[in-house]
Amino acid sequence: MNSLYDEFRVALHSVWTRRWLVLAVAWGICILGWLAIASIPNRYDSRARLLVDINEILPDDVQGGGMGGRQQIDQIRETLTSARNLEKVAATTGLLPAGAGEREKAGAVAMLQKNIKVVPQQDNIFEITSSIAVGSLSDADNAKLASGVLDSLITVFRDDQLRGGRMNAREGLKFLDAQIADREKALREVEARRSAFEAQNIGLIPGGSGSPAQRVEAARAELSQIDSQLVSAQAQLAAANGQLASTPQTIPGVGGVGGGVARQQLAGAQNELSSMRSRGLTDAHPDVIALKSQIASLKAMADREGSGGGGGMQNPAYASLAAMRAERQATVSALSSRKSQLMGDIAKITAQQIQNPGIAAEYDRINGEYTAFKAQYDKLLAQREQVRLRGEVQTETDAIKVELLDPPSKPTSPAAPNRPLFLTLVLLAGIGGGVGVAFGLGQVRTSYATAAKLERASGLPVIGSITEVVTPERHLDRRKKLVWLAGGGAALVGLYALLLVAEFIQRGMVA
Repeated sequence: MNSLYDEFRVALHSVWTRRWLVLAVAWGICILGWLAIASIPNRYDSRARLLVDINEILPDDVQGGGMGGRQQIDQIRETLTSARNLEKVAATTGLLPAGAGEREKAGAVAMLQKNIKVVPQQDNIFEITSSIAVGSLSDADNAKLASGVLDSLITVFRDDQLRGGRMNAREGLKFLDAQIADREKALREVEARRSAFEAQNIGLIPGGSGSPAQRVEAARAELSQIDSQLVSAQAQLAAANGQLASTPQTIPGVGGVGGGVARQQLAGAQNELSSMRSRGLTDAHPDVIALKSQIASLKAMADREGSGGGGGMQNPAYASLAAMRAERQATVSALSSRKSQLMGDIAKITAQQIQNPGIAAEYDRINGEYTAFKAQYDKLLAQREQVRLRGEVQTETDAIKVELLDPPSKPTSPAAPNRPLFLTLVLLAGIGGGVGVAFGLGQVRTSYATAAKLERASGLPVIGSITEVVTPERHLDRRKKLVWLAGGGAALVGLYALLLVAEFIQRGMVA
């Protein structure tokens, strides 16, 4: 413990013997540090809060082509500090002189983008902060400019929102009209090419919509259904034939006049055939074919009724079964005819594809191109209607409402730098630097402050030491130098205090 105390005394003595060096180094560090702090301009911050309200009169898909209110607010936050808006702010606040070049404009915009922060507090509430520290301006001008930047930014943003919505709607309609005209022209060209191709290859292109492969697939699907229906109809016809074969035509032993049921049904069927022809149905129509088959059956039954004897009355059950059989025969005939027609279509399309593969492929390509242009044309028409509705809403109402919750604050004190703290730190750094230099110099120079230190360094015993004899004249000289040293230290502390007072006076002048 004593050795540690001795080392401390030795270090303190080493610093004290070089006290003028400590004072000089402290003055040098403090002067340089305080000059550096004085060169840093004061930064003034101004804050404001905005409420952005989206007036959602139309649904989301009409408001912005699928852009919801949340997306619109995010877009507004991003465009609030756009380069175009900040260039207007720089011009209105005087940061850009009249006739400034592109480099000056870019520099002013970059400075504002760096010093303006937009922080969302809620979904539609934003806090805007501007930080201004222009070295060429006074503190009062910087404080005024900080709030002026926010005032100008909010004004520019409001004006852009009022004009921008209507302008965007007009520009959107103009753009969509041009696109619709282009698609309509392309659609007509494809229609003309398709018509010319059909005229050149008449007889080689089958009718119907869709590609040949699609038509073959549709025909095969319908053919599968008809096959199942035909099997069911044939089974029902076979059952009707069996029932009719086991049923007598007349009831023996019962007198009376022949019923003439077949003739009545024949007359009704012929009347129905006449009605079909009057409606324009041809003999190739499936219903006409089925009705003709039924009429032929009824004629045979009517002939049998006329040639039969009077051995009994006609059996009503037989007549009903005969009519049912005729109806089922007509159904089977119609299904068979449709099946033959589908098989013929499939064979025809397949043969055309085999014989003329290039024509079918070209026709499919033209049809695909037409379908694509038609889909684009319809989509553009729908989008144009949405943009028109949105433009009417923005014209008649305020689609986006911007409300100033807190106006830009007027800064009265700088936000940075903290000069009192920095001045104090520089003073402490100067004193510490002076002490450190003196102590380091004492360690470099080979001198011994005590006899014990000399004995340890040399390894030889030290018999004794002679103290310094101070004469009255030398004592007076030391007192005078000590007064000078105290004056130099006091002057350094006084300068520090003077700088603090000047800082607080300067802040009071800004307020």
